[in-house]
Amino acid sequence: MLRQDFKHRVDHRPSKGHWRLRYTLLAAGLGIIGAVLASTSPPNNNESRARPADNPRMAADHIEKAATTARSHLTLKLPAYHEGGVVLPASTPSPRPEASSEHTIHKIVRPGDTLSAILQKVGVGTALGGLLQADKHMNQLNQLASGQTLDLIIADGQLQQLDIQNGMTSITRFEREDGIYHVSLIERSYERRQVQAHAVIKDSLYVDARKAGLSDAQIMALADIFAWDIDFAQDIRPGDHFTVVYDALYDHGEKVGNGQIVAAEFATQGHYYKAIRFTHDGRDDYYTPEGRSLRKAFLRTPVKFTRISSRFGLRKHPILNRMRAHKGVDYAAPMGTPIRASGDGKAIFVGWKGGYGRVIILQHGHRYSTVYGHLSRFAHGLKPGSRVRQGTVIGYVGRSGLATGPHLHYEFRVNGVHRNPLTVALPAAAPLPDRYRASFKARSTPLLAMMTEYSRTALALSSRQP
Repeated sequence: MLRQDFKHRVDHRPSKGHWRLRYTLLAAGLGIIGAVLASTSPPNNNESRARPADNPRMAADHIEKAATTARSHLTLKLPAYHEGGVVLPASTPSPRPEASSEHTIHKIVRPGDTLSAILQKVGVGTALGGLLQADKHMNQLNQLASGQTLDLIIADGQLQQLDIQNGMTSITRFEREDGIYHVSLIERSYERRQVQAHAVIKDSLYVDARKAGLSDAQIMALADIFAWDIDFAQDIRPGDHFTVVYDALYDHGEKVGNGQIVAAEFATQGHYYKAIRFTHDGRDDYYTPEGRSLRKAFLRTPVKFTRISSRFGLRKHPILNRMRAHKGVDYAAPMGTPIRASGDGKAIFVGWKGGYGRVIILQHGHRYSTVYGHLSRFAHGLKPGSRVRQGTVIGYVGRSGLATGPHLHYEFRVNGVHRNPLTVALPAAAPLPDRYRASFKARSTPLLAMMTEYSRTALALSSRQP
């Protein structure tokens, strides 16, 4: 019984082959665990400092592995090309052109706009000081008019160039160089062809002038030329007629716009008025065939107004509530409406003066002076001693001082005595200097003959039409 049990135990013991299998599996498991631990453990510093040259086998392994790695890298990365089609090394990145932030903004000056507000709106308000410094001799920035176009080139947040379009004839350009602005006048080169237009007034000056081919700007210019002699709101009658000669501008044979009126004739109620454009001493003006200036020395009204809110003479002051002599004329106009110098002169006061609020006083020669009160602000750069020309914007309508609403208080003084701006006899502008008489006659004679012939022909043709 005992022998049988003993034999039974001996028979069930594992054989030597089984033990070998177990040892093999155990060793394999330990090897796998060791490999995993070795791969996750930090590298041995001593091994990392070993050089391949110290052991020939290690050196051979190192070289072989490096070559294998390089081959693998080259097969995965595509070769790079530049625009010329030349292959660049795979390890060299393709050159990338830097994106430029330069862009151009086109602006049209609206009524009440200022250069400061425009620059602020496009994010380059800090350029104003440099532009005014560059403009101190040309004085172009103070003469921005509604309808003018501006082109602003901005790069990296800085105004690099400002172009002011002076109609179709020239551009005033401000360019930034080394942080400083420089100004220049660029004359546009066009082929100029003289064109004639004629119209008989049937409906209105505007409607009939448009039918004759004149632009809005030319119609306004025609009215401005004769504004001191003809009241276009009340004097025009059906049957009145006009003839103009103007420059048509061509670029490479294609018409691109209309230039200045070079000669004009307007007939109203039996009176004929003629004007010839002539340039001398850096300025353009219109003269009669005898050389007299068509403009007066002063504008009758220096602001475009909606109504006359208070006239010259005694009145009850709206704030002080007592009778006082009103020594000027009040022109009601929207806040910010541009105010223009009524004549050539010099600013003798620019600042705050009691009830006038912000006020400008201009001196025109020895006899005449004008006053502009209740302004909201002054034109940039205007200060005592500044020279201004007739029509230059000097300030903007406001309600500073003793004022109940926005308006311009305008005074006209002769030898220090207040005169009614609405009725005072305005002196004529200086006539053409004698030294230019000969050249003026040479220019005006063919233009006058051209207008006379064209007007005669046009009137004859219009009289035949039913």
